[in-house]
Amino acid sequence: MGAFKYFLLSLALVSLFPDLSHAQLSVAFYDTTCPSVYDIVKSSVRSAINREKRIGASLLRMLFHDCFVVGCDAGLLLDDNLPSIDSEKKARPNANSLRGFELIDKIKDTIDKSCAGPVVSCADILAIAARDSVVELGGPSWSVPLGRRDARTANRRVAEADLPSPFADLKDLIGNFSAKGFTAREMVALSGAHSIGVARCLLFRNHLYNGTNLEVLVASDRKSRCPSNGGDDNLSSIDPQSPNRFGNNYYQALVKRRGLFHSDQELFNGGSQDDLVTTYSKDSQTFYTDFANAMVKMGNMNPLTGNNGEIRKNCRKVN
Repeated sequence: MGAFKYFLLSLALVSLFPDLSHAQLSVAFYDTTCPSVYDIVKSSVRSAINREKRIGASLLRMLFHDCFVVGCDAGLLLDDNLPSIDSEKKARPNANSLRGFELIDKIKDTIDKSCAGPVVSCADILAIAARDSVVELGGPSWSVPLGRRDARTANRRVAEADLPSPFADLKDLIGNFSAKGFTAREMVALSGAHSIGVARCLLFRNHLYNGTNLEVLVASDRKSRCPSNGGDDNLSSIDPQSPNRFGNNYYQALVKRRGLFHSDQELFNGGSQDDLVTTYSKDSQTFYTDFANAMVKMGNMNPLTGNNGEIRKNCRKVN
């Protein structure tokens, strides 16, 4: 995205989300205590993606699975190291699925060494890393205001109840996102995160073998990697054409009935969001703008600020 387009997008974000200041989040939050925070995260994410493209999708997914449960508070990063903590990592949508925790640990350690102590929250590191991952893989950029603090507890029960299911119908998806304050349009835009990354056979097998809205040739190819029985952990690219390029390729695949998850193809299956999917499939700039706006909104979901929460020394455990 060019400098002028990024400037216009920044202005749009400010006008769309004027309440960021009341949440005490600011792009200048660490200007005095850790002015290098953005550069450190960007450099770390770039190096990690250069080693393994897949990690970018993992970081983006990690932020979503953190923010969608109670709020953007890094509760997702906590291990079961206290009797009072039931780790979200063990929730059904996360177990044997989420990855990238070691990279967040490494970024946290680098920042703390550079800025003389734990002054940057794990929640803020997640927010920056997700944005930088999208940019590195060819997607849009957006402003990431900072100042979040870290939770002292996890919410496995909420994670299992609130995270969207890959088996969900369109009505359920709209309701699920609406409960978190998102419109149907924002839900469809955020679903574009599936233009990158891979998925386990277990999560798309039923759609593959029992779905009625999947292109036959694509289904045959995917069945070779996802048998009807066994192979639950076999991986398949969500978008086989360009799994490491963030773009509107996801929506182009949906129009051709190539959605990997049932929930993906539900966005284009004769329902209320068909026209929007078609628009995104033809107009990447509209998708980029809507995605960036929705990501800013998601990053501002119920952050802990001020005296709430803490700045963890170790992202995996409370101080």
